[in-house]
Amino acid sequence: MFRAGRPSHTVLRLPLLQSLLLLLLQAVGRGLGRASPAGSPLEDVVIERYHIPRACPREVQMGDFVRYHYNGTFEDGKKFDSSYDRHTLVAIVVGVGRLITGMDRGLMGMCVNERRRLIVPPHLGYGSIGVAGLIPPDATLYFDVVLLDVWNKADTVQVSTLLRPPHCPRMVQDSDFVRYHYNGTLLDGTAFDTSYSRGGTYDTYVGSGWLIKGMDQGLLGMCPGERRKIIIPPFLAYGEKGYGTVIPPQASLVFQVLLIDVHNPKDAVQLETLELPPGCVRRAVAGDFMRYHYNGSLMDGTLFDSSYSRNHTYNTYVGQGYVIPGMDQGLQGSCMGERRRITIPPHLAYGENGTGDKIPGSAVLIFDVHIIDFHNPADPVEIKTLARPPETCNETAKLGDFVRYHYNCSLLDGTKLFSSHDYGAPQEATLGAHKVIEGLDTGLQGMCVGERRQLVVPPHLAHGESGARGVPGSAVLLFEVELMSREDGLPTGYLFVWHEDPPANLFEDMDLNKDGEVPPEEFSTFIKAQVSEGKGRLLPGQDPEKTIGDMFQNQDRNQDGNITAEELKLKSDEDQERVHEEL
Repeated sequence: MFRAGRPSHTVLRLPLLQSLLLLLLQAVGRGLGRASPAGSPLEDVVIERYHIPRACPREVQMGDFVRYHYNGTFEDGKKFDSSYDRHTLVAIVVGVGRLITGMDRGLMGMCVNERRRLIVPPHLGYGSIGVAGLIPPDATLYFDVVLLDVWNKADTVQVSTLLRPPHCPRMVQDSDFVRYHYNGTLLDGTAFDTSYSRGGTYDTYVGSGWLIKGMDQGLLGMCPGERRKIIIPPFLAYGEKGYGTVIPPQASLVFQVLLIDVHNPKDAVQLETLELPPGCVRRAVAGDFMRYHYNGSLMDGTLFDSSYSRNHTYNTYVGQGYVIPGMDQGLQGSCMGERRRITIPPHLAYGENGTGDKIPGSAVLIFDVHIIDFHNPADPVEIKTLARPPETCNETAKLGDFVRYHYNCSLLDGTKLFSSHDYGAPQEATLGAHKVIEGLDTGLQGMCVGERRQLVVPPHLAHGESGARGVPGSAVLLFEVELMSREDGLPTGYLFVWHEDPPANLFEDMDLNKDGEVPPEEFSTFIKAQVSEGKGRLLPGQDPEKTIGDMFQNQDRNQDGNITAEELKLKSDEDQERVHEEL
């Protein structure tokens, strides 16, 4: 595309035919293309239209400015003049006396690219005088003419919309910066320039004197992705001087334009909510860590990147400068599960230089974003009670308790991860024993048996940045839990506790056959009896046989398969002895 400024050009030399005409004009009869009866002199110009183009949006009228080529011959075929030989088109106004009358009449109604043969009788040519040394008196003249351009001083820029996209987020206005492709031709179809051959768009401001006036006007109101045909008369293009060797003087220009994008240096980020889930109780703020999917495209719809193609969310902090400024702004205020379109002008994206081979300079970027989840490193577990049992709950789950619970675990976008129902049995855990993630441990505390809760667990209280098998990194987890049962736990390190003081003669009571030794069978029988009578209880959540076996191993100090009175000690006594040893 050429700039509005242009080099000087030699003024077009008038052909000999026109020069002579300024000296010699004759009165003529009326009628177009009418011949006299056979053998009589011609009364009017005879017109033979031997090539008529299919499309003729405009015909020559009186007062139009035309550009055409011609060959002039006599009846015997001898050439007397030719614009081709001079390599210069005729450029002149029709119907105002600047041409011989026969040519004025013969050009009327002509279409661009039409070819005509004109037979001009003497009285409509150079008459009985002729042109000394060139055209004899009373000569009938034959002209082969091809019309290449036509325009009028009253013309304006002609705009035809060839394709308009269904969605038009923005139309071109004065002072906007645009990127577009174009093919430029003369009115007869002769190509003079194209942006496609340079492998890049033409980028410029509109209405700021960077373009010819006609293009400034023709681009106004265009939508990104729109195709237009813009016809510009010479006085709104390169006028009498033309441009270099490719655009002749007084040439009308035709541009086929495809607008790629448009923005204004004053533009801010534009947000459009495509889908907003109900119940949005929190919106993202600066400092939050977010996981989202996106499709990134240019304004003409060209896709340049997509997180879906990597089958992984884009994870980043919001408002911390980890992403382009426009995205930093566009993500704030969003809800979990929201879908929004973020349109970012170049000065808030990759600027004049672009990046890589997919984002050109000065490109407006459009991101269709789906917010999966976000959290803040300071977030606690969010607890919401869904249902509580009707009866009064006097005891709730606490640290150390052994609990059984059912759960469903999913991501915030609804993706199911795990469920205890898939295993046919409740999950079991001792609260505070670090056997479940910290957020779930916290969320189960304070529950009544039969209560149902919803827990939202941030990553730092779940599986962190690395995630776990089946759990993405930095994922916020959603749990629905129902407490099925709870049992008081035991102090750390205990396998069995007494509900009251232990028997005064513990070994004698345990030595069932009174032989001074307690084998595993007697030990197991005794402990089970204490549990069944409610005098003590075992560590919950573990196979009783294993627990009792571990207890026996702890008491069988010499590992000979029997416990003696000297070996049998309560854990409380052992802990007291250890304190004294440490002191």
